Amino acid sequence: MAPITQLSQLDPNGTYSYADYLTWQLEESVELIKGKIMAMSPAPNRKHQSISGNLFLHLGNYFKRKPCGVFAAPFDVKLYDRRKSLLTNREAFSVVQPDLCLICDKNKLTEQGCDGAPDWIIEVLSPGNSRKEVRLKYDLYEESGVSEYWLVFPYEQIVQQFVLDEQGKYQLRGLYPGNEVAIPHLFPDLQIDLNDVFAE
Repeated sequence: MAPITQLSQLDPNGTYSYADYLTWQLEESVELIKGKIMAMSPAPNRKHQSISGNLFLHLGNYFKRKPCGVFAAPFDVKLYDRRKSLLTNREAFSVVQPDLCLICDKNKLTEQGCDGAPDWIIEVLSPGNSRKEVRLKYDLYEESGVSEYWLVFPYEQIVQQFVLDEQGKYQLRGLYPGNEVAIPHLFPDLQIDLNDVFAE
């Protein structure tokens, strides 16, 4: 069977597994959300990369000698419905590449990336992100059990902070404008000065 090297070789309405994803040799970056191919936005712009880099440096310094690790895209995160046990690659249908993710359970780390929900995911939106994409990821992260999820809006300079409640549903915990200090729910002693994050 010929290798998959172009998106045009795949059925946009098909359903694919993580095992399929591992065989593709695409130049474009794609994610799988519940078996559906999601082409990622073109290369992030300078503002996106600046914000992502500033956050990575801040988190990297804080977690330097701590058990949790910070990882930046491209980095595969394979996700499952947390109500089900871990499945085989053939039965896993979601793999994403968050801008930043924090993983405290080293057993989830593999050669390819992360097998299961990170503790904290940060997504920096790009102009190409659609509302549908944002909603799909929100739902996916919620059902997969990602404890804390931040959405960063570069042009509005706002950070939305969502935290899972006892029922496993996201609640908006914080809405931080760019001139404030954002504090993760999971790490209340970590203070992130958003003036520094949004500075170019």
